[in-house]
Amino acid sequence: MVAAHTSHSSSSGEWIACLDKRPLERSSEDVDIIFTRLKEVKAFEKFHPNLLQQICLCGYYENLEKGITLFRQGDIGTNWYAVLTGSLDVKVSDTSNHQDAVTICTLGIGTAFGESILDNTPRHATIVTREYSELLRIEQKDFKALWEKYRQYMSGLLTPPYGVMETGSNNDRMPDKDSMSSGALCQVSKNCSKTPLIEPHIPHRPTKTITQVPSEKILRAGKILRNTILSRAPHMIRDRKYHLKTYRQCCVGTELVDWMMQQSTCVHSRTQAVGMWQVLLEEGVLNHVDQEHHFQDKYLFYRFLDDEREDAPLPTEEEKKECDEELQDTMLLLSQIGPDAHMRMILRKPPGQRTVDDLEIIYEELLHIKALSHLSTTVKRELAGVLIFESHPKAGTVLFNQGEEGTSWYIILKGSVNVVIYGKGVVCTLHEGDDFGKLALVNDAPRAASIVLREDNCHFLRVDKEDFNRILRDVEANTVRLKEHDQDVLVLEKIPAGNRVSNQGNSQPQHKYIVMSGTPEKILEHFLETMRLEATLNEATDSVLNDFIMMHCVFMPNSQLCPALMAHYHAQPSQGTEQEKMDYALNNKRRVIRLVLQWAALYGDLLQEDEAAMAFLEEFYVSVSDDTRMIAALKEQLPELEKIVKQVSEEPKAPQKKHKVLLQLFNTSDDRAQKRQPIRGSDEVLFKVYCIDQTYTTIRVPVSSSVKEVISAVADKLGSGEGLIIVKMSSGGEKVVLKPHDVSVFTTLSVNGRLFACPRDQFDSLAPLPEQEGPSAGTVGTFELMSSKDLAHQMTIYDWELFNCVHELELIYHTFGRHNFKKTTANLDLFLRRFNEIQFWVVTEICLCSQLSKRVQLLKKYIKIAAHCKEYKNLNSFFAIIMGLSNVAVSRLSLTWEKLPSKFKKIYAEFESLMDPSRNHRAYRLTVAKLDPPIIPFMPLLIKDMTFTHEGNKTFTDNLVNFEKMRMIANTVRTVKFCRSQSFNPDAALTNKNHQDVRSYVRQLNVIDNQRTLSQMSHRLEPRRA
Repeated sequence: MVAAHTSHSSSSGEWIACLDKRPLERSSEDVDIIFTRLKEVKAFEKFHPNLLQQICLCGYYENLEKGITLFRQGDIGTNWYAVLTGSLDVKVSDTSNHQDAVTICTLGIGTAFGESILDNTPRHATIVTREYSELLRIEQKDFKALWEKYRQYMSGLLTPPYGVMETGSNNDRMPDKDSMSSGALCQVSKNCSKTPLIEPHIPHRPTKTITQVPSEKILRAGKILRNTILSRAPHMIRDRKYHLKTYRQCCVGTELVDWMMQQSTCVHSRTQAVGMWQVLLEEGVLNHVDQEHHFQDKYLFYRFLDDEREDAPLPTEEEKKECDEELQDTMLLLSQIGPDAHMRMILRKPPGQRTVDDLEIIYEELLHIKALSHLSTTVKRELAGVLIFESHPKAGTVLFNQGEEGTSWYIILKGSVNVVIYGKGVVCTLHEGDDFGKLALVNDAPRAASIVLREDNCHFLRVDKEDFNRILRDVEANTVRLKEHDQDVLVLEKIPAGNRVSNQGNSQPQHKYIVMSGTPEKILEHFLETMRLEATLNEATDSVLNDFIMMHCVFMPNSQLCPALMAHYHAQPSQGTEQEKMDYALNNKRRVIRLVLQWAALYGDLLQEDEAAMAFLEEFYVSVSDDTRMIAALKEQLPELEKIVKQVSEEPKAPQKKHKVLLQLFNTSDDRAQKRQPIRGSDEVLFKVYCIDQTYTTIRVPVSSSVKEVISAVADKLGSGEGLIIVKMSSGGEKVVLKPHDVSVFTTLSVNGRLFACPRDQFDSLAPLPEQEGPSAGTVGTFELMSSKDLAHQMTIYDWELFNCVHELELIYHTFGRHNFKKTTANLDLFLRRFNEIQFWVVTEICLCSQLSKRVQLLKKYIKIAAHCKEYKNLNSFFAIIMGLSNVAVSRLSLTWEKLPSKFKKIYAEFESLMDPSRNHRAYRLTVAKLDPPIIPFMPLLIKDMTFTHEGNKTFTDNLVNFEKMRMIANTVRTVKFCRSQSFNPDAALTNKNHQDVRSYVRQLNVIDNQRTLSQMSHRLEPRRA
């Protein structure tokens, strides 16, 4: 189950509570809840379901603060661990003194370690938490029992010597750039004093295909495509002549791309079709007549594997019929794996042959690799030009040996590797997204460990030492540092700005400087000085300014920005002629006015909640008005400034608009006529806060109130507030005590969550309300009569209203912590809550439906609603429905799914593929990149992207604002702006019908949000098979 951020703590607390029980006390529902969480963890993604079920029965939960030593080198182990969140450092010492230990790598999420407990060998390394970390722990006796029972499943998953370890050659390594066309030797370093683990390998002539043996799936895909072409367009496969030579039974690259785009709606572009054909080329199911490994959309000849034989048979009528039936499934399969094949194709090209489009595709991939998250945009773009793709087919292959000279830095693209130290064995395992080898390059030192492939078919990105050092040199050479009192105050980087035509008509390369870091004041000063004053701002200039305006709240709040802007506006030069001083003052004032106009436009109504900003605007307007009497050139900007000042200053004065009183935040039945308005922090909410006896008191406070203010309001009603705490209670009984500085807590509750107030000593006695349990009967009788299209349409109208109310700044407050800004994120919270509500609606209705045939009809109904949501580009509800169907309480109903018609199974499989989280949700990203606005995006993924950037990059470096980080986060926020750049216009044909019943239904979904309850209901519907 994937939940949006607002209910994450609730769902996570429940599975932890299950793990905290003694194994013998865990029910089948407990196991289901743990299983749902663990199957999302990378460490367990390849575990057989039966093995994972047993882990759910015997595993324990542990959470450790930063700096805790889990065990020391030389200890005899008692537990096996898997990292669920956080990271841990692996430290090795050559002496008995632990103070001498050197950190050789870091274990991230999804890493498992501790297999030495199988034979009681001492621990090879000391493990220390690098940050707050959550672990799954299995005790030695249980782990040994699992090993005895599931050895056949575990042998390929554990690190050697317990897992399968083969010694393999290095023969599938891609050659270095300098030797791509020559038969140079892959050398073993002469610096290694110990016997190498692999022998030097002399590559032979290029193999015919990249993959030695094609997989059954791709063989079948190739046969289906060939037979379909012979059936529908037989002229495409024929003998062809070129330069007096005849090529037997060939197709042309451009014709193959044209044909594929005509066959399926899942193929959106020629680039995508190229990737799909590349899959067949990699596996040797399609071959270039001259054995080239890159499929190209050109007049080049390709031949299917079946046509390599002289007597290749034509398809029979029966085969043609089968291929017609399987074609769409084949296209779907190829569309899912095509992007990765296309990426590999680009990376296999020598760097000098990569096109601008190739570099952009590589760069986009690098944005989502965690090992590179801290690097600047410039460095990532430089890396796109030099990265080499390297693959190895066999587990046990040694990538490099301990003691060798460091010649390359590696990033794991697919698979995992073991870090091996002589005399200690395997000390840790690294997974997809991790990197290794950089330390030896930076320090110019020998390799500290050997790297051995842990599994078959591993893919890597490699940066060679020469390129690595050149990039570092180039970055430093293009870095300009402005110092004051021997301290950096502004760091700029020179980057190409594209070609620009000079007055003489010559195209001259131009460069520009971008801000990397600086003090807030210097960053502001730089943007003002470099702002160009053309009549219209170009998009690039506009976005650079917007980055600052959008993100300044993080490092330069309005209380600091407004006085600085006023000071800049009134600044006077101390040198120059009178005319030069006048020109400088005029241009300076115009720049400040331009920035203020953009700042006010972005903040909009939010300015009304900021007294400092309001006072500044009024004072600034007076100053500009006064200056226009003396400086006529400022008059053109005055009307726009006047309009903004009136708009933000007059609205709060109108009695009916001073603030809204929200009778209930989530009740939408009273908004039939009027357009939904965004919730503001100053709006007041009437909210029920419950007591320990399950009575309640209703308080009236601003939405943005802190917990301290909520306690005060409750105390006023109760007559006493001594020792009161505010507790967030989920329907499953999980309780979270809110901190006094937490703000805007009303909208952060889970779907059926409630707020309780009680003395601290009564905390343990709190219990959920009966009303939190949710409905006891489903509404299938009501909504089965409603059209799937009408339901999806009304859901999209409501979702658009919620999405349109989310201010861009709420995303920033959410990412950096709203308590740091004392601002509400109510509109974003409600939109995220809606995602969870729809997921639970799907699960609730299916689990409340006792009749098998009705449940099958429900599955069909939800798949149809999802299809219409996708058609309306409502990706938020689309993903919520699909994730609801994939919830363990629904997915385990095998009798129900078995009776679902194959047509719907295929549609659901296609939808599930878009939900694939691999390669950072690449399938979803490729889909959304092809859409035009208006779009309702999958908001939890946008939140995840921003969190990824925030946690992977420091906000301040050397006491300077890391503006590169600000730029990356602003770029993600701009996605929201793009999605709303066109307004959503409801389908007139559907809107004109009387759909009040459908409209009311989708806005007041009644759901069960307790995973335990849903699992119990699911087991009653279809008990676990023996």
